[in-house]
Amino acid sequence: MKVVSPLLKRVVYPSLARAGIFRRTCGTGLAVLTYHGILPRGYRSVDATFDGNLIEADSFRHHLILLKKSYSVISPEDFLAWCEGRAELPSRAVLLTCDDGLLNNLTEMLPVLQERGVKCLFFVTGASTGETRRTLWYEDLFLVLFRAPSGPFEISCRGVKIAGELTTKETRRSVWWNAVKRLSQVDGESRTGFLEAARLAWGVNVAGQRDNSVAAERFGLLVRDELGALLAAGMTIGAHTLSHPMLSQCPQGIARAEIVESRTRLEAALQRPVWAMAYPFGDRESVTPEVIEMAKDAGYKAAFMNFGGGLSSPLPLHSLPRIHVTSQMSLAELEANVAGFYASLQRRVGR
Repeated sequence: MKVVSPLLKRVVYPSLARAGIFRRTCGTGLAVLTYHGILPRGYRSVDATFDGNLIEADSFRHHLILLKKSYSVISPEDFLAWCEGRAELPSRAVLLTCDDGLLNNLTEMLPVLQERGVKCLFFVTGASTGETRRTLWYEDLFLVLFRAPSGPFEISCRGVKIAGELTTKETRRSVWWNAVKRLSQVDGESRTGFLEAARLAWGVNVAGQRDNSVAAERFGLLVRDELGALLAAGMTIGAHTLSHPMLSQCPQGIARAEIVESRTRLEAALQRPVWAMAYPFGDRESVTPEVIEMAKDAGYKAAFMNFGGGLSSPLPLHSLPRIHVTSQMSLAELEANVAGFYASLQRRVGR
């Protein structure tokens, strides 16, 4: 598949899209897309892979135009009615979701949604129930590791020791991902302490993330009043845990608290029910059957993964697959995923 993947993306998908093959042969049921936000105007990318979850506003606009023209874009309330057995899904139904609750969801993404008349289900962390703007710890960790001097290192703090060697971008990403898993095993206070120790050890300052409007839109999380602005615009808010750890790595008590208390805090802040959650990271490594049971026990009507996806049915309500949209995904590739063509191809080649 690695050999033919560029051919698929650059030749096959565009040809099939232009011929309307995806729309004529697509599956039935529901396709769920997950976005992470819009790159703010004037933002200079730190790293293409790191920033790849965010897309340009014009790309997002073209996505919505395509989806509204060729598919049935449903609202989160339509989806909830289907979950509860109160309504049927329309043909070729598509639901939009967005993870993490970055400030650009309000400043850059919402205007495009309103322009095209589309509703979105936004998943936010417990940090967004407060009044002080915060950032995601694992993004702070990436920036610290990305800016740290090259060479071997070992940092210990609050019982957490992480060691390795920082050289190329690839090795730094590998060290970062392993550190994310290790730091997910401890509570938020220990994570914060480790990050501060790493900053001091390397003399790295990432506070600039918060010091100008463009950086704040890229890295800053929404605060409570801004969640209210999304709700006032007709959007829906779901839970994304308290602090976005990798739940599969958490001790059971911490994982359960992350899932349960995020809903409790959001409902208290918003004064309305929170019925959906998205698992942080949301891949096979991050979500175990035990974690899925915790989401069920917490009373969520639906819980979302972050891989798979495409028009299909039946769907497991507490491990719902989603199409992870990235900046590298062309419009034709997006439609190949939505229509279920990509997933069908993967099954045929045994992946």
